Amino acid sequence: MPTEKRKAVVLLSGGLDSATVLAMAVHEGYEAHALSFRYGQRHTVELKAAARVAKALGATRHVVADIDLRVFGGSALTDDSLAVPHHASADELGGDIPVTYVPARNTIFLSFALAWAETLDASDIFIGVSALDYSGYPDCRPEYIAAYEAMANLATKAGVEGRQRLRIHTPLIQLTKAETIRRGLELGVDYAWTHSCYDPVDGRACGTCDSCLLRGRGFAELGLTDPALSAGG
Repeated sequence: MPTEKRKAVVLLSGGLDSATVLAMAVHEGYEAHALSFRYGQRHTVELKAAARVAKALGATRHVVADIDLRVFGGSALTDDSLAVPHHASADELGGDIPVTYVPARNTIFLSFALAWAETLDASDIFIGVSALDYSGYPDCRPEYIAAYEAMANLATKAGVEGRQRLRIHTPLIQLTKAETIRRGLELGVDYAWTHSCYDPVDGRACGTCDSCLLRGRGFAELGLTDPALSAGG
């Protein structure tokens, strides 16, 4: 009899990193349950991308959870009174945490993933955080993920009863954007499916926000052109 696949919850924004992580989880043999969020972000076009990616890469199920972080604001992604920064090149990106940081976003997202994992009887969560070629967000660091994983194993009925030992997988955390793209291409990811832009115009990538610039530099380092800049992804 065929061995039943292990279930995993994969956080899927619709961007480059999360698409790569979903491909990796599926390649590793997991039954992938993709989880996206409509959280009041100005770039909701990413949810259409997430649906494309989930279908193309063979997610078992794709769920979009509705939460509204606009009630708190504090980020250019959830507060229209704050402008998304734009730059001429990735070299202009500084070391300060930018205004596109959404307060506690990964903590919130991982909490939803933890809840779904418990109902699925799954012990694995995948998230596409990176500590290299990123915008400096505090909830992308290895020490944050380790601390959250430790907390998560104290937080659920399944964990207390010994039925679940949760592991948070961060396969991109020590990869550059170029290395991430190379791995995704090896696994058959078409990055034209994805959308990473923070400030799209008519659904098309702006090319000059932090996310677009970091992504574009990754493709350039591989001698490639970002398909988002020619296909509106």
